[in-house]
Amino acid sequence: MNAPITPELVPFKAEGPQPLLREIPQGDPYPVEALGPIRNAVEAVHDITQAPVGIAAQSALSVASLAVQPFADVETLGGDAPCSLFCLTIAESGERKSSCDRLLMRGVRDYEKAQGQTYRDDFSEYEISKEIWTGKRKRLLTEAAGNDKAKATNAEADLRALGPEPRAPLLPNVTAQEPTFEGLLKLYQAGRPALGLFNDDAGGFIGGHAMNSDNRLKTIAGLSKLWNGDTVDRIRSGDGASDYPGRRLAMHLMAQPIAARPLMADPQAAGQGFLARFLITEPPSTIGTRLRRGHNHTSDAEVSIFTARLAAVLDSPMPTGDSAQELAPQRLPLSPQAKELLWRFYEAVEVSQVGGGAMEHVRAYASKAAEQAARIAGVLTLWDDLDAPQVTPQAMGWGVTLAQYYLTEARRLAEAGLVSEETAKAERLRHWLLESWGYDDVTPREILRMGPNSLREAKEAKKAIATLERHGWLVPLPEGATVRGAQRKEAYRIVRPTHAV
Repeated sequence: MNAPITPELVPFKAEGPQPLLREIPQGDPYPVEALGPIRNAVEAVHDITQAPVGIAAQSALSVASLAVQPFADVETLGGDAPCSLFCLTIAESGERKSSCDRLLMRGVRDYEKAQGQTYRDDFSEYEISKEIWTGKRKRLLTEAAGNDKAKATNAEADLRALGPEPRAPLLPNVTAQEPTFEGLLKLYQAGRPALGLFNDDAGGFIGGHAMNSDNRLKTIAGLSKLWNGDTVDRIRSGDGASDYPGRRLAMHLMAQPIAARPLMADPQAAGQGFLARFLITEPPSTIGTRLRRGHNHTSDAEVSIFTARLAAVLDSPMPTGDSAQELAPQRLPLSPQAKELLWRFYEAVEVSQVGGGAMEHVRAYASKAAEQAARIAGVLTLWDDLDAPQVTPQAMGWGVTLAQYYLTEARRLAEAGLVSEETAKAERLRHWLLESWGYDDVTPREILRMGPNSLREAKEAKKAIATLERHGWLVPLPEGATVRGAQRKEAYRIVRPTHAV
């Protein structure tokens, strides 16, 4: 395993601007052989897009989880758990994240489109039925309150026989991109009981309303409950109390490092165990090596096979109880040999968490590794056969191999994310100046007005500017220098390196 990373600031050197963060060592190759029934699709997407295979693997694994999570809860060493996976893929812009996701999500989008047409037809019928029901109820209430006792008695009997108000059809949405937690609950209230939070450019979600300082803890707690399979409660002074039992959520967030690093360093996300619920990877880049023209003709066929299987799973009736919005998943047990494999993996990971052990500094991830292995094995088992009677040793072997890989990645990346918030903000400012700001100089006022949202306060902007100045990215201009037609008390020249940093 890789040695722990110490994300210290690099001392300033006179020869040019210095990076704020140490470079993260490259991770291990993705164990694509452990993907079992989705391996061919992953290799096909990798072949078509020439994107890192880890990106294609994350997309396929999360899509499979989204599809199968309503049907069964898998046995783990600590009780049954949902077959719901949270995935976080970290990759720079240009790594073809969206291309991978588009190919593997095609079946979901086709399903949503078809269900959308059915929904519109059903909603028209619902509106007619509701109008008829409302009219009857209003007439019968009037008659029941009238002076004609016989008529009133008959009206009361008819009211009881009228039945409940017609229910609106369920919304066809299978996924959402950037919901607040309240928005997600509203979708559960009016839509499917099994959803996905999928975003191939998750910077907007990570830095958006759901994860701002006022809402972050609530969002983290709510999403963690859904990962656990717990009933989510919502208590509002105006709306009263509601609960949402039998709901499932799969998640795949794709984010650039500049957006992901602050999340990895967020003490609330780490302290609440939220990040430890994710399968995280930052695969080696393929940019600069994607020179092959065309792809294998069998790759398109493999993607079509994956899409057909996805469509078949989504079309299968979800197991529900008295309500169409409350899942009643079956239990997917482990075979004795599969459970023995899981126990051995658990014991090895447990020992590695002792003081001085390999996983001492990522105990939150390590403590969930065995459950992650069982969840992955459950997803791959159900993808192959929704009626599978148990998890086989082969499937558990896949799950253990993948869980071990993700645990190693967590160890590599989590420590790299242990930078101060001050440094993270300075890094965001550096990227904004180099990639989005169109001038070679800048003033603090311009940063406050147009810079990153996290630097719209003078105190925070001043700290970030000072950090970039220390590391050679900003050089103070003389007081009174003319910048954009006006003399400035404070302004800086931006140092743009000849190579990417």
